[in-house]
Amino acid sequence: MTRNKDVTQSKDLTGTYDVVVVGGGAAGLSAALVLGRSRLRTLVVDAGEPRNAPSAHMQGYLTRDGMSPAEFLELGRQEIARYGVELVHDRAVDVSRDEDFAVRLAGGETVRGRRLIVTTGLRDELPTVPGVAERYGRDVLHCPFCHGWEVRDEHFGVLATSPLSVHQALMVSGWSDDVTLFLHTVAERELSDDDLRRLAAAGVKVVPGEVAALRVEDDRLTGVRLADGTAHDRTVVFVAPKAVPQTGLMERLGAQLQETPFGAYPVVDPTGRTSVPGVWTAGNAMGFAEQVVHAASGGYRAASAVVGDLIMSDLDAAIAE
Repeated sequence: MTRNKDVTQSKDLTGTYDVVVVGGGAAGLSAALVLGRSRLRTLVVDAGEPRNAPSAHMQGYLTRDGMSPAEFLELGRQEIARYGVELVHDRAVDVSRDEDFAVRLAGGETVRGRRLIVTTGLRDELPTVPGVAERYGRDVLHCPFCHGWEVRDEHFGVLATSPLSVHQALMVSGWSDDVTLFLHTVAERELSDDDLRRLAAAGVKVVPGEVAALRVEDDRLTGVRLADGTAHDRTVVFVAPKAVPQTGLMERLGAQLQETPFGAYPVVDPTGRTSVPGVWTAGNAMGFAEQVVHAASGGYRAASAVVGDLIMSDLDAAIAE
């Protein structure tokens, strides 16, 4: 292993890193912190597209509750720099493997690493309803654990995109007694009897018909307008974006994936180790429901496993010699 004694960030991407971390969000930076403190030559490749960028704040992370995602990431970059971890603002567009992993960057350079941690997250595809994308992260939300407290007791709408939206409507009813489920593209016949009973028990009103647009006045959400022209006053709308896992690099390496209701994610062990020897993953690259706190924890676990793997691998090589 390369003992990392220089605590300044380098511009020289040549040579072989002990570990290349692809992704500079909570999972990637957490992994890099552990790797740097373990004296491994580590590179973080950061495309600068965190999933929670539309949000002004993040919640539920002990001691960081209410911090802006941008500030959180900047502090993380400062911390890894203290341990000599290098960071390049670029996108990994391809990867191959011979003796080591070769990661090709959009800027034209290729970086090499003995081990690879992929924390590329996922991309949210929002319903194509006018106003949804523009208000997302403000008063159009997706997660009650992330934002429910801040909008508690307001007038909620839930924009259904599949029968799974029933679950979302039932969940957000824990933060407001005034919830309306707009079926949008879901037919009433798609709801089961159990769905209807639970919705009724939760006091959730069900409105059929396609949603045409959100109504906004003075830069505030005020309601939902249906295609038939009827309008419903609402101050918050919850949506369920379609999750698009960013698993391209792992697919190129032949990683085994498993289908879930929220996309296909790599098969991993408890440390985030994939089916490809030498490749780990963490954060939303391994699952839809990984919040920031989970992603940071997963990055720590993956990095710890990588450190142990490299130490044992080098010891075995020394014995063989």
